[in-house]
Amino acid sequence: MAKKHILLYLSFLVGIHMVLGAATTHPSQPCTGNTARDRTKWCNYDINTDYYNIVPNTGVTREYWFDIRDQTLAPDGIPRYVQAINGSVPGPTIHANWGDEVVVHVRNDLSSSNNGTSIHWHGIRQNYTNQNDGVVSITECPTAPGNTITYQWRATQYGTTFYHSHFSLQAWEGVFGAIIIDGPASANYDEDVGAILLTDWGHETPDEMFYRDGRHGTQYFDNGLINGMNVYSSGNNTVGQRFTTHFQPGRSYRLRLINTALETHFSFSIDNHTMTVIAADLVPVEPFTTDVLTIGIAQRYDVIVKADQDHIADKFWMRAVPQTDCSKNNSTDNIRGIVYYGNAQGTPSTTGYNTTTNCTDASDSLTPVVSKNVSPDFTYYENETVTLGTNSAGLYIWEINDVSMLVDWENPTLLQIYNNEKNWSSTEGVIQVDEANKWVYVLVQSSLPVAHPIHLHGHDFSVLALGTGTYDPSTAVSKLDNPARRDTAMLLAKGYLLLAFQTDNPGVWLMHCHIGFHTTGGLAIQFVERYSEIRDLIDYNTLSQTCNTWDDWQNSQHLVDIDSGI
Repeated sequence: MAKKHILLYLSFLVGIHMVLGAATTHPSQPCTGNTARDRTKWCNYDINTDYYNIVPNTGVTREYWFDIRDQTLAPDGIPRYVQAINGSVPGPTIHANWGDEVVVHVRNDLSSSNNGTSIHWHGIRQNYTNQNDGVVSITECPTAPGNTITYQWRATQYGTTFYHSHFSLQAWEGVFGAIIIDGPASANYDEDVGAILLTDWGHETPDEMFYRDGRHGTQYFDNGLINGMNVYSSGNNTVGQRFTTHFQPGRSYRLRLINTALETHFSFSIDNHTMTVIAADLVPVEPFTTDVLTIGIAQRYDVIVKADQDHIADKFWMRAVPQTDCSKNNSTDNIRGIVYYGNAQGTPSTTGYNTTTNCTDASDSLTPVVSKNVSPDFTYYENETVTLGTNSAGLYIWEINDVSMLVDWENPTLLQIYNNEKNWSSTEGVIQVDEANKWVYVLVQSSLPVAHPIHLHGHDFSVLALGTGTYDPSTAVSKLDNPARRDTAMLLAKGYLLLAFQTDNPGVWLMHCHIGFHTTGGLAIQFVERYSEIRDLIDYNTLSQTCNTWDDWQNSQHLVDIDSGI
């Protein structure tokens, strides 16, 4: 097959280079089905295909170029220093089809002397591509200023997720964006609106807030954004603009909701409209309806909204309301967009649904379409307790089983494994699980009045039980028959989370709280999975070159690790 080159340009000034026929000599036939009347079909597959074991060979590689630079932007009308990808916050959306190869070249053009970088592809399993997970001190050294790193992974899943830096608090300085992987769906719809990214936003940078938080107590965010936009009012002066989207009466729309916040959990709704949930994280689910959807930090939901309310009004508020019991955000009623049927001009006068202030998780409502049961027999069982302490400087640190993660930028876990090291330091938080295809149960619990969104890299995990109080296996209800599967679930305040995953993906996989301040404060552990197989998966030349370059840079700038290292 002759290769066909198509060069496209996005509005974010990023190119996509599609190479047809490069990934395999036997590509799939062009997709059929997946129409508004039957979204369950995709190429020769459908919504019931076991995507863990079967992936289309599309023969397509999608290539992107990211340039990370210092800028001043005003997402809500108030100018602030940001770190932007290709000049934008959020960065460009990565768009692929199920089965495509994705290649992203990331250049660090940040001017600050202490800014390495990386990009993590949140929720992408990286099956046998662990080195592309993009986690500094774990799978790579930071990419030094003036240098470029290339990531490559295959879209073996489909749905909605996002990418973000995994270097300190850089993700919330602006280094994040959406990933959309098209595939089958568990319900029909007419149009795809695309990603709806929800985030909190401060007029100080997260690094400034972290400095104050560690020394002077809790800091609150000033505002929040929907797709990088919102308004901000001070006195009689209102600046910025709101995100808007148009609905045509009678049609149905897919919205891909992503919570990219640092410390805010949201309740999402559109006044007078009902949502049908069809996916959570990157797992298709049996459809269910709700008026309000709680979205924890780093969670994603795909929903379908039918435009059937034009008889009520022609403009409706889209609302992202902070769950105040577990969020630090002063903008409790202003994080809004507008859905309009007629003319975009004007302000909605609609009334919102009642929303809870409690921090909750919708995992109990999720039934995966591709059914997977969890074995009651587990090979590994980890009981992890979350606590809060202080370090020698008197700053707050987060601990798991009395250990606060502290890892070394210049000596990532993968490099240690390549050098056949097994003597992990006590602060690396390593849990080694060596046997293949065994069940690992992990119980995370805390007596603190703080909720934590727990994210595991490299896996979908099964949510066996979550609740408040102390976990008691004799009384807690644990679901083993096709439980909810996702990559981020809530450890509720003064509560517990019991999850399970199979050792089916050799590599080093981080598990951590996705509240940025908690991650940098050390609330993380890492699983070294199937140690004996990992070394053969490592591209040592790339790893060592990145580390040598970072080493030279770090020494020239006299840098020292200032946080957990991830």
